[in-house]
Order: sequence, then structure tokens, then C-alpha cells
Amino acid sequence: MNAGLLRKLVAAQESGRDVVLATRLGDGFQELVGTAGGGGVMGLAEEAVTEVLRAGESRTVETGEGPVFLRPYVRPPRLIVVGAVHIAQALVPMATVAGFRVTVLDPREGFATPDRFPGAVLAREWPDRAMAVLGLDGRTAVVALTHDPKIDDPALIAALESDAFYVGALGSGKTQAARRERLAEAGFPDADLDRIHGPIGLPIGARSPEEIAVAVLAQVIGALRL
Repeated sequence: MNAGLLRKLVAAQESGRDVVLATRLGDGFQELVGTAGGGGVMGLAEEAVTEVLRAGESRTVETGEGPVFLRPYVRPPRLIVVGAVHIAQALVPMATVAGFRVTVLDPREGFATPDRFPGAVLAREWPDRAMAVLGLDGRTAVVALTHDPKIDDPALIAALESDAFYVGALGSGKTQAARRERLAEAGFPDADLDRIHGPIGLPIGARSPEEIAVAVLAQVIGALRL
């Protein structure tokens, strides 16, 4: 990598932009590319660049100019936990250890507190305001855990209007059906509502808050990696 390209890479990282270093294997030519407009001089498909950025894993793709090696430089994936409940208390440290940047969102007094979530980023505003500030993107997962439509629904609406790679919500089948009906009345088609994983988590028979947290995190990682 030459000095000019390195400076561009450093500037991208400092500004919080995710980029891909593309190397044409035939002659070693390199350039930095993002999702807007695809792959620059090499003409990489935008879908290939987007997928590498989403997965955060290197891969080689074939182009009209031969094979190109794509190496992503991305921020860690982010998990927004809506609802500072018992499941969240188990989920947050697990997700942090797994490499996620975690934010706990709950406007209720006494829930999202440093003593309950030591070291976590806390957002104590209502989801409609907080989500606008947080800025959801394709490296963001959102899990709604409160069972309270006044809190969960605005968070889910913001998630469905974004490129979040995972959207999940706690609740029984009956709760999920009522939630779908409310969101459908808000204008979301079935294709959008199908993005919501609910009941949330892999079906492993989880019962305790800790077990449910394991099931949720596993499903989030699967959505990111598979």
C-alpha cells in the first residue's frame, strides 16, 4: 500500500467510514472503495463490496479484469438493546465479549443505570429520538425486549426504516401477531415485517434470562456471518 492510499485509509477510519481495500491480483493495483457507486476504477459490483463490508471478512471476487482481493476495514458491529431488563443484563456483557459495540436504550427511570450495566453506553431517551441520533446502518443489530409497545414499536419502526442487519423482538406468538398488526397499520408491508425475528432468538428451548440471551446473541451472530 502506497503512502497516499494509507493516508486515505487512516482518514476513512478516523471519520468512521467503512471501506474496502481492493487489490487486483494480476498486477497488484490497489484502491479504496465503498458502497456508493460500487468499485471505482476496477468496476467492482456494488453488491460484492456491500457484502464484504457487512460480513467484515476478506474474500476474492472475479471481475472483468481478473481476480480482485477485497479486504474490509470496518467498525465493530453494533448492538442496540431496547429495554434494560433482566435478559439485557445477561446479553450486554456477552455481546461485548463477542466484539459488539453495545448501547442500552431505555427511557424509564431506574432501568438503564451504570450499576445495572457497568461500562455500557446508556441512552435514556425515548426510542424515536434516540434512534435518530444513533444512526442505524448495515452493521447494526436491534433487539427490542420491553414488551411495551410505547418503547418497542418506535425502536422497531426506526430499525425497519434502516439497513440494520438484524431486527428482533421479544414476545410470544400472540404478542408478535399483535405487533405485526400495529406495524402494518403504520404502513409496513409484509416483506418489511418479515425482517423481525420473533419470537426472538434461536429455538433452543431457552427459559432463563441467561439462556434467552445466549439464544438471541447466537441468532444475531448468525445474521451477521451466515
